[in-house]
Amino acid sequence: MAGYKCCWKLKYDRSRLWIYSLLLALLIISPIASSDNTVLNVADANWTVILEGEWMLKFYAPWCPACQHLQNDWDGFAALSEALGISVGKVDVTQQPGLSGRFLVTTLPTIFHAKDGNFRRYMSSRSIEDFQAYISQQKWELVEPLPGWKSPSSFLMSGMAALFRLSVWIRQIHNYLTDILGIPSWGSYIIFALVTLFTGLLLGLMLVLIADFFWPSRPKQNELKAETKGLKDEGSEEEMEAPLVEERRAWDADNERVSGEDSTEDDATPVAEVADIATAPRGHSDPPTDLRKRRPQEPQDSSEGT
Repeated sequence: MAGYKCCWKLKYDRSRLWIYSLLLALLIISPIASSDNTVLNVADANWTVILEGEWMLKFYAPWCPACQHLQNDWDGFAALSEALGISVGKVDVTQQPGLSGRFLVTTLPTIFHAKDGNFRRYMSSRSIEDFQAYISQQKWELVEPLPGWKSPSSFLMSGMAALFRLSVWIRQIHNYLTDILGIPSWGSYIIFALVTLFTGLLLGLMLVLIADFFWPSRPKQNELKAETKGLKDEGSEEEMEAPLVEERRAWDADNERVSGEDSTEDDATPVAEVADIATAPRGHSDPPTDLRKRRPQEPQDSSEGT
């Protein structure tokens, strides 16, 4: 009878041990399960939710050893997020290359703190206590936020995200050409080079057409305007010289009449000089000084007459 009671007590102790073990396992698993529900998987489609409120965001990769070491602490911190009044998220850079480019993530793991659209990079120790103190004591106020041009919501970072997505897309095409279609790597490179060359030529042609449409060149019209203007200038100069020539000729005729018939040889103005006077620039109305003046006739001696 005593042996039966001892056996029954042993079975009872074993059953209690299993119950305690089960309860302990549930207590350990429940925070992790709840943390999985509180950690938001941020992607390109929903990343704008972190622009409102207060967030702690982690960038990681499944193959990263440091990220795997941080996993338990991050999940434990996420379990306290509701008490701290914040939201906790994570980004898998292997699945979301656009976000890694938008935030310029170069090392893993990388943690950002976001408060109403202002982003700060977390550089302190990576433990639950440090995460909690960073939020509760507002240590993030001592950290300088990212400048406007480097903010994930800026136009520059949006372009950077597009470049990262393009690079991943090109890598996927390269893997498809080499792994599935069996094309050698050098053949894939040649295909990419030809596509790049053709794309550059097409973009250059489009830019030329757009430039010609908005700023058309008019060389023929400019030459025609220049010729017309030159003809007008020549015509105006001839019109100005015509009255001057007529004036010079009239003055010469008056001078010839005054000189008299007996001094025709001495006083007559050469034809060449008249032509020079006619073509001289109109500076003043005085008669030219280079003409020979009339020599007065000397009176005849009375002795010669006798």
